[in-house]
Amino acid sequence: MEARMGASAAETRSDKSSRDKPWIIRTYAGHSNAAESNALYRGNLAKGQTGLSVAFDLPTQTGYDPDHELSRGEVGKVGVSIAHLGDMRTLFQDIPLAQMNTSMTINATAPWLLALYLAVAEEQGAPLAALQGTTQNDIIKEYLSRGTYVFPPAPSLRLTKDVILFTTKNVPKWNPMNVCSYHLQEAGATPVQELSYALAIAIAVLDTVRDDPEFDAASFSDVFGRISFFVNAGLRFVTEICKMRAFSELWDEIAQERYGIDDPKKRIFRYGVQVNSLGLTEQQPENNVHRILIEMLAVTLSKRARARAVQLPAWNEALGLPRPWDQQWSMRMQQILAFETDLLEYDDIFDGSHVIEAKVEALKVETRAELERIGGIGGAVAAVETGALKRALVESNARRISAIEAGDQIVVGVNKWQQGEPSPLTAGEGAIFSVSETVEMEAQTRIREWRSRRDEQAVGQALDALEQAARSGANIMPPSIEAARAGVTTGEWGERLRAVFGEYRAPTGVTLETVSAGAAEDAKLLIADLGERLGETPKIVVGKPGLDGHSNGAEQIALRARDVGFDVTYDGIRQTPTEIVAKAKETGAHVVGLSILSGSHVPLVREVRAKMREAGLDHIPVVVGGIISPEDELVLKNMGVRAVYTPKDYAIDQIMVGLAKVVEKSLDRRDGPSDRPREEAQVY
Repeated sequence: MEARMGASAAETRSDKSSRDKPWIIRTYAGHSNAAESNALYRGNLAKGQTGLSVAFDLPTQTGYDPDHELSRGEVGKVGVSIAHLGDMRTLFQDIPLAQMNTSMTINATAPWLLALYLAVAEEQGAPLAALQGTTQNDIIKEYLSRGTYVFPPAPSLRLTKDVILFTTKNVPKWNPMNVCSYHLQEAGATPVQELSYALAIAIAVLDTVRDDPEFDAASFSDVFGRISFFVNAGLRFVTEICKMRAFSELWDEIAQERYGIDDPKKRIFRYGVQVNSLGLTEQQPENNVHRILIEMLAVTLSKRARARAVQLPAWNEALGLPRPWDQQWSMRMQQILAFETDLLEYDDIFDGSHVIEAKVEALKVETRAELERIGGIGGAVAAVETGALKRALVESNARRISAIEAGDQIVVGVNKWQQGEPSPLTAGEGAIFSVSETVEMEAQTRIREWRSRRDEQAVGQALDALEQAARSGANIMPPSIEAARAGVTTGEWGERLRAVFGEYRAPTGVTLETVSAGAAEDAKLLIADLGERLGETPKIVVGKPGLDGHSNGAEQIALRARDVGFDVTYDGIRQTPTEIVAKAKETGAHVVGLSILSGSHVPLVREVRAKMREAGLDHIPVVVGGIISPEDELVLKNMGVRAVYTPKDYAIDQIMVGLAKVVEKSLDRRDGPSDRPREEAQVY
């Protein structure tokens, strides 16, 4: 018996010499300026990282130079500032691009950043045909989640198509588009929504390429084979494994049935992953290490649905930017799984599991039905323009938050087992990395120097050629590369295309029809009581100043404020302080709530407060939400901010109670305390 068991075990084990290659090991990195980020990249590569994943700051992502008004407070905060060829040259100094696999998280300005990258590669002597990497270039999901779109959907899709056609011909190892369901899950998507919305986006892009009158149909299988995906893995471990297997099988199905792709290699579902950041907690942040590990297993254990590249967030990203040591810790997690365990010595360990097969099939059935519904609307773009997909995401996110508030979805250290020992990891000075306030001024100085040294005639000619291509329908990539060589800046490229294509404001998903879980009765009664004292419905303006497009928090605050009885004004992302103050004056707001997650809260709040004083609105209380350190919370309160909310404040009804108290205190200062007794509530 023992001998037979031993033989059986030997038969299931692969020969170590035939171990699978590990996935590409990355960290998502970039901050402040190109020189600092270059040092970070070279340090991570020396520690065993095998690919680069570049984070760009918001001005770069949305096509503005560091000295533009809308860039104020945003330069170098959530990524590296890249304003021209010189910056890109510095970013990759001493990093041989011909040997590197580089992922760039860039969407609206993807053609431009790729043009800069190709120009630097040429300077290094790297053949374009040898370059490997990915531009995310999924503009459709930007309208639904992350918010770094610029142009309307039609010209945006055209730019995506241009990159695909150019790279297929000239940079054949490059992935020109990473269909990004990652941010869909961050916006609240269920597994079925993540599957169906991502596949619908891929179909919309592929149909756009296929239907182009100048497209060579013979190359379509090559185009299909270079489309990759960038996904999210949450903590529902079994469901996430099944989701990835369903993704793979559905992609193969679409390849054969919709597009007639015969080559099995072209039909392979290729994806990279960053595991879930939405579930990282500010409370007991050391627990995030375990969450990240479990989520990584969901995208590595199943060989048939294993990620080609993995990047993990750091344990402390709910607190602020990670330090190099924090990123190293996440990288070591990958290396231990890939090189110390026997995972890569086996075939798929889930094949034949009745549980897995049943769950995968159920996900596929639901996803096909949702894809059919989206097709009935007119496809992914039409569903974006009508607001249908955005509204569905806001609703599913509202259900998730309500489940956490009610305790139906347990989050350790947040709504259960909150008591714990203080974390030594967060103690002491320098526990969280912060970008210096001087970074923006230095970037402005550098770009002025860059402009002063270049050939203005060559720049003008390059921009004219770019505009001509944009207006004529010619591929945008060749004139973009020429513009990069001539010294054109990111803001100039963006400005010229804005003049041709215009700008766009996507639906917010917060409408009278948006379904939510509702609000607690005591919160509703408190707002009703406040309304009686005011003699009118309490009014709140929810504002998103700056370039931060992460709108999930603002949407949920606006939705719950509506449910408790506020008259809510929420106009979406990328509002200037002037616009927010004007809206507060126009609506007669009783409180202004600002949501800022990019780390630019101090300069942006300072500007909003200054403009409110100029407009005679200093009596209107301001509250702020975002990823804000205790030190910055004190700074904001010294500016006159009445309350600060961070990711630890998950109970939105309590935030509504806090808003009511803020308004009441402002009335007390104006009128004197009300005679009516009021039950005190804790402000979170």
